[in-house]
Amino acid sequence: MTTTVLLALGAIILIGVVVLYNQLIAKRQMVNNGWADIDVQLKRRADLIPRLVSVVQGYAAHEKQLFEDVAARRAAALAAGDDVATRSAAESELSRPVARLIAVAEAYPELKASQNFLDLQNELSATEDKIEMARRFFNGAVRELNIAVESFPTNLVAILGGIGARQYFEIESANRAAPALHLGGDQ
Repeated sequence: MTTTVLLALGAIILIGVVVLYNQLIAKRQMVNNGWADIDVQLKRRADLIPRLVSVVQGYAAHEKQLFEDVAARRAAALAAGDDVATRSAAESELSRPVARLIAVAEAYPELKASQNFLDLQNELSATEDKIEMARRFFNGAVRELNIAVESFPTNLVAILGGIGARQYFEIESANRAAPALHLGGDQ
């Protein structure tokens, strides 16, 4: 009788561990899926930026330093890889000159009237919205995983399964501060 009770108790514990482990794996996959969505949108934005720079360059050739800054920060963002903290910092650094690029473009009425520029600006704006949605999804998935990893008894299963907490993805908003404009001559 005692053996049967112990076997039943062991089976219940084993089933509980398996269920908790599978829940952790599902949450980790949601985080990975969220990161893949962010990565796709960030790459899309990185592909749009050179096209936007090219259009604006024809109108604001004296903004050479800005164009170089955009190119350098875009390269750094692309090279940042999949480390969330490194990528967050690089993407935040890229957001600043891109916001300034848009502000420079807004200073040229003939450029603002260019359909090519308007299309690119709309695409970039839509991509920024998609990045924000993907970031929210990712951070929600990270929150769910982190809660599970830090809660008892799931934390015991997480330790045994080698599943750890993940970092949130934050990009500093380029819109928080007005960009500095230098519209005349060398900077």
